[in-house]
Amino acid sequence: MTRSRLAVWGDPIGHSKSPALHAAAYRVLGLDWVYGRRQVAAEEFEPALAGLDDTWRGLSLTMPLKEAAFRAAVTVDRHAELTGAVNTLLLGEHLAGFNTDVGGIVDALTEADVPEAGQVRILGAGATASSALVAASELGAVRVDVRARRPEAAAALVELGERLGVIVDVDSFDAPLTDVDLTVATLPGGAELSADVAAALAASGGVLFDVAYAPWPSALAALWGGDRAISGLGMLLHQAVRQIRIFRNGDPAIALQDEDSVIAAMRAAL
Repeated sequence: MTRSRLAVWGDPIGHSKSPALHAAAYRVLGLDWVYGRRQVAAEEFEPALAGLDDTWRGLSLTMPLKEAAFRAAVTVDRHAELTGAVNTLLLGEHLAGFNTDVGGIVDALTEADVPEAGQVRILGAGATASSALVAASELGAVRVDVRARRPEAAAALVELGERLGVIVDVDSFDAPLTDVDLTVATLPGGAELSADVAAALAASGGVLFDVAYAPWPSALAALWGGDRAISGLGMLLHQAVRQIRIFRNGDPAIALQDEDSVIAAMRAAL
């Protein structure tokens, strides 16, 4: 039986651009795979996963399912192991979990010609912040300043920094700031900062990479200015490319056939 069914799961999920991205890639690759979407709450994940039959090839996972997917996976790649988050499940003899968000951030910043950033600030302390910290390490960061509404929630990021050899300082949003080369905003949609705090972050924050992309510019990007702010669309695109590599080749590092054409079609679908 051909495993030809795939989908993105999350809650909410109606806004997701993943079906359009994957469909565009599959057309170029000549694959008759079907990629849909399904709203799945955290407490519904295990029974929903157990209900999949052998026609299913893989899943993309978004919030709030990345930690549950990590727990469900039998094997995980290094990025997933470091972050405790899985956004891609390859189905088959066993569940293989991957985190393509890290590579998506690295690829997006590289594509945007962002230089290696020694001093980085991360806004937020959730699952995406963990991916941002690993990405910052791979881009050469030696010190990362994490800002969170509840600094105690960032304890896991300090531990992760120790594993990566990166010094992680944690503080509240309104604490004094020093200049950094790059700011990565991982705040959930709709999160707002006071005008004074946002202005101070923009003044000292170097280049902004905001994982948000709709609406754009985000409130933070508007303060940073268009030439210093990068939207999360690049991350969305490149993490999806890595997902498709996994679904097609079983490995996020193995390039797709005629990958440039695949990426062009996916970019046109955004």
